[in-house]
Amino acid sequence: MTDRNEPQRILLVTGMSGAGKSTALHTFEDMGWETVDNLPLSLFDQLLESPRSLDRQAANRSIAIGIDSRTRGFDAGAIVERIKTLESDHDFRIETLFLDCNAAELERRFSETRRRHPQAQDRPAAQGILIERDMMMPLRRWAEHVIDTSDSSANDLRVELRNRFSRQAGQEMTVTIASFGFARGILRNADMVFDMRFLRNPHWDETLRPMTGKDEAVGDYIAEDPAYEDAVGRMEELLVTLLPRYRAEGKAYVTIAFGCTGGRHRSVHVAERVAQRLRDSGFSPTVAHRDLAHPSLDTIERTAGDGNGNAGG
Repeated sequence: MTDRNEPQRILLVTGMSGAGKSTALHTFEDMGWETVDNLPLSLFDQLLESPRSLDRQAANRSIAIGIDSRTRGFDAGAIVERIKTLESDHDFRIETLFLDCNAAELERRFSETRRRHPQAQDRPAAQGILIERDMMMPLRRWAEHVIDTSDSSANDLRVELRNRFSRQAGQEMTVTIASFGFARGILRNADMVFDMRFLRNPHWDETLRPMTGKDEAVGDYIAEDPAYEDAVGRMEELLVTLLPRYRAEGKAYVTIAFGCTGGRHRSVHVAERVAQRLRDSGFSPTVAHRDLAHPSLDTIERTAGDGNGNAGG
C-alpha cells in the first residue's frame, strides 16, 4: 500500500486488440489494484480528479485504466497530451503499459476465437490490424512499458506483469540480464540487445559442446578470443553508465539481453559475467537463460560457421 503523501500510481493499459489487455486488467485486479476498462474519455478527467480524501483506502490503491481503439472518442495523440497536463497539474504518477503483438499472431487469435477485429467489422482482420496499429502508434511511442505477447501464453503475461508491477513503492529499479539464441528467435521485451556471435564458438569443440556458458572451461575458451576483453569490457562500462540514468528517469524495469546462435554458450557466459559486474557496481540483477535447456545442435550452430571463420554447410 502506498503512502498517502506519495503520488497516486495510475497505469494506462492499452495496446493492440487481442494482445492481452483483458488478461492484464484481471491480473492487476488480482494484485489489489482498482481497475476500470473502456472508460469513455469524457469521464477520464472526472475519475482522476476525484478528491483522494473522500476514501482513504481507495486513494491509496493504484489504478489501472484500460483504453483501446474501441474507447469512445479515442485519439491516441490527444491522450498523450492530456497525460502530460494531468501530471504537471496534479499529484499523479501516470505510466502507460502498451501490449503489442505481431500481425500474424493477432490474425491467428482472432481466427481461433471467431471474434471480429474492432477495426475490421466489414473487412479482413489483417486490414483492421494495420488500421489499429497506425491509430495506436503515439501511445506505443509514449509508453514506459511495452510488452510483446506474440510468443506468450496468458500465464506468461501474468507472470511478466507481476514481476514488473508488484514491486512496492520506493524499491530499486528491477534489472534483468538475459541470454537467448537467435536461432530460436530474438528475445522480445528486451530494452537492449547485444549480439555475441562475433566471439569464437565453443560448440565446435567436441569437448565443450555438451557444456554451457556456466562452465569454467567454456568461459576460458571464449575469453581467448582476441576481441573478447575489449568488447565485453566496453559493454559493461556502457551499462554501468546507462543504468543510473534510467533509474534517475524513473524507469522501473530494464531487460538487457545477450544473444548467440544457440543460446547455450557465448551469450550465457557473457550474461553471467555482466551480471556480476553490475552486482559489483551496486545493482541487483536477476539472470535468466531462455534457451539453456535446449540441446546443442549442429543444424542450429551451422548457420554461424565452425568458429574458425569457415562457413557451415
